[in-house]
Amino acid sequence: MTPKAVIFDIGNVLIEWQPERFYDSVIGPDRRRAMFAQVDLHGMNDKVDMGQHFTDTIYATAEGYPQWRDEIRMWHDRWIEMATPAIDHSVRLMGALQARGIPVFSLTNFGIQSYDYAAGHYSFLRAFDRDFISGHMGVIKPDPRIYAMVEEGSGLAPSELMFTDDRPDNIAAATARGWQTHLFEGPQGWADRLVAAGLLTAEEAA
Repeated sequence: MTPKAVIFDIGNVLIEWQPERFYDSVIGPDRRRAMFAQVDLHGMNDKVDMGQHFTDTIYATAEGYPQWRDEIRMWHDRWIEMATPAIDHSVRLMGALQARGIPVFSLTNFGIQSYDYAAGHYSFLRAFDRDFISGHMGVIKPDPRIYAMVEEGSGLAPSELMFTDDRPDNIAAATARGWQTHLFEGPQGWADRLVAAGLLTAEEAA
């Protein structure tokens, strides 16, 4: 079945999201490994993605680890340096689909305030036909509820949705619901899948 809408994850699909790489560049790999071993920074970020306040959540975590206070605050204060650069080919694919009249949705684990912050730097984050942002939804991938909410909100059947994400667990959850899926390992593979699905020509997907 030809998909009726295409759904993009954002982190590592449209924008690189590499906190470890950022910290390696700022405090060095050894100190970064030590901090990540002591502080569940990704768990902290999950709270933001579930809808907790971006600043309050990160700063409260920082106060709980005085030895890492300044470094943890960087997750907030220098956040855009972790969420960079844009993956330009993926952004072009998004635009090419919409130029064809194919609706493009987001489905992303992202906080409310952090998404607004990111959208101030990346204008394409305001260009989706429908936004499905976990912070507003109160649930994160790969919880099956978030996929059900997309189906309900879009009014489309699972088989009518094509979804790409870089995390196998998120893809597995969507596949289990009957979505058409693609594990994102780079924009060219995604481009090839969109061509194979008949959504774009090779020229449009370049």
